[in-house]
Amino acid sequence: MTSAPQGHRATTVSALTLAGFVVGSMVGAGVFSLPGRFAAETGVTGALIAWGIAGGGMLTLALVFQHLALRRPDLDAGVYSYARAGFGHYAGFFSAFGYWASACAGNVFYWVFIMSTLGAVFPGLGAGDTLLAVAVSSAGLWLFYALVRSGAREAAAVNRIVSVAKVLPIVVFVFLCLFAFDPQVFAGNLTGGAGAPVLYEQVRATLLVTVFAFIGVEGASAYSRHARRRSDVGRATVLGFLSVLAIFLSVTIVSYGILPREEIAALRQPSMAGVLEAVVGGWGAVFIGAALVIAVLGAYLSWTLMAAEVLLVAARAGDLPQVFARTNAKDVPVGALTLSTALVQVLLVVVLFAADAFDVALNLTSALALIPYFLTAGFALKLALTDPGQQSPARRAVTLAVAVLATAYTGFLLYAAGAEYTLLSLLIIVPATVLYAAARRARGERVFTRGEWALFAVAAAGAIAAATLIATGVLVI
Repeated sequence: MTSAPQGHRATTVSALTLAGFVVGSMVGAGVFSLPGRFAAETGVTGALIAWGIAGGGMLTLALVFQHLALRRPDLDAGVYSYARAGFGHYAGFFSAFGYWASACAGNVFYWVFIMSTLGAVFPGLGAGDTLLAVAVSSAGLWLFYALVRSGAREAAAVNRIVSVAKVLPIVVFVFLCLFAFDPQVFAGNLTGGAGAPVLYEQVRATLLVTVFAFIGVEGASAYSRHARRRSDVGRATVLGFLSVLAIFLSVTIVSYGILPREEIAALRQPSMAGVLEAVVGGWGAVFIGAALVIAVLGAYLSWTLMAAEVLLVAARAGDLPQVFARTNAKDVPVGALTLSTALVQVLLVVVLFAADAFDVALNLTSALALIPYFLTAGFALKLALTDPGQQSPARRAVTLAVAVLATAYTGFLLYAAGAEYTLLSLLIIVPATVLYAAARRARGERVFTRGEWALFAVAAAGAIAAATLIATGVLVI
């Protein structure tokens, strides 16, 4: 093993494979619940507006990742390096650890969701929280650990295959629904129905649904050290994002042409299964259930790879202990991978004793990921204002506008996530500052600058507030 071998050349992958990381990380469990979740809040009009706003907002973030990949090709692992370059070492650590914790929280949910889906056929798995379910999940967890450890290129190839395999059933769903599409039903679903709140409230509620769905847009950027050409990173980010947006929008809208909105909203999750069952019969639900398992496993693999990459780069830069910088002969960050897998294993055991752990885990996944997104957009904005580079005035104006919109949108999403989950995120990240401090001292470097002391003080105050609210029962998890 090695921490940062001299002359070491990372294994490389194609732009298509990088786009597969974007698709693989974004198309997970969320897409299969979109029909029911949207129908519960709004009709066709509100859904189109919500996807327009959410898609436009996340497109600005995708364009930020594309621009930064070309503008700063020296920076690897995306969200960590951008935060570090823009706002200092501690902000980089903050971003890296938050992103990693988000991936781990999401991966725990993926295993529970798979077991819950299979529980409809195998009752012993229950809702994913039984002893058998945890045992099966643990076996799968370490199987994926072995797969990823066997080689970055091999794992990337599997991820590309799985990305295709999980998108095809969704495309089949869309086409089958189009053949059975009923214009009269669709027309009846245009509005939110009698007694529905005003359109603004419908759109606001559905915007919150899109937060978790879009996490993963940075997939190609997180794995950027393996890109054959730096331009491939930006191209893969935009291509992957637009492909996924088309999938999400299609799944949501075609469902309104199959069943009345009230019936879609009442379907058991994954609601895609109930919609397709209404079209083709019972086998449709089985088909979607199988597709869901493949999709979630693919998303799990993508998140495992990306989380390990971010810790690796942070450790090599000296912001985390060197144990996380170790790679094996096949260029796999085994230290970071082992820590990630061990944490997911611990959280799977916690499932046996926690009733609402995964509602919290899902919301935490979103809040923890939004912090790195906000810092990335902020870095793009800072770069556009202070160092625009060799750009024409028109191009400079476009770059600045995109950065402003991306920063505003990610800031809004942090607000929409709720203060309680922002505080819980700080409660997770702040204690881990001891790892950052140990790494900095091991290199004989100053732990905090004056500005970083201020950031730490604010973050620590938030973490203390979260602990106090939990201890007094005000905040229940």
